[in-house]
Amino acid sequence: MTTGLIGSRTVAVGAAIGTNSERPMRPTGEAAAALLAAGIAMLTLAFVNQVTAMSDVFNVWVHGIGKLWMPGAQGIGPYSGKETLSVVAWLVSWGILHPVLRMRELTLSRWIVVFLVMMGVATTFIWPPVFEHFAGH
Repeated sequence: MTTGLIGSRTVAVGAAIGTNSERPMRPTGEAAAALLAAGIAMLTLAFVNQVTAMSDVFNVWVHGIGKLWMPGAQGIGPYSGKETLSVVAWLVSWGILHPVLRMRELTLSRWIVVFLVMMGVATTFIWPPVFEHFAGH
């Protein structure tokens, strides 16, 4: 049975998913959750990178986050906080998406395309000509 906008269905772990293989396949929702969480982390890094360039107050706050736990954060500046926020975004999004999607059979190719678009957007916003345009340099 297909339900919802994402066209998924719930399956039992270890159940064969419409294949001729004797080995049971796992639902693809776990992989989709991992891809989406990684994409969210990359977009977070791109967004935080842009905003730190535009706001000195935010830049100091982000650097403070890195200094809270990372040894040597003073030496690498706000990059420590940018990476910290990116990892937090990844962990939180994966922690939410994994339980929601793990038992679902999704069209994985669709979610790979979504991941690649997210990666492309994040990369574009960190690319120097685009970054400098939005940062006002």
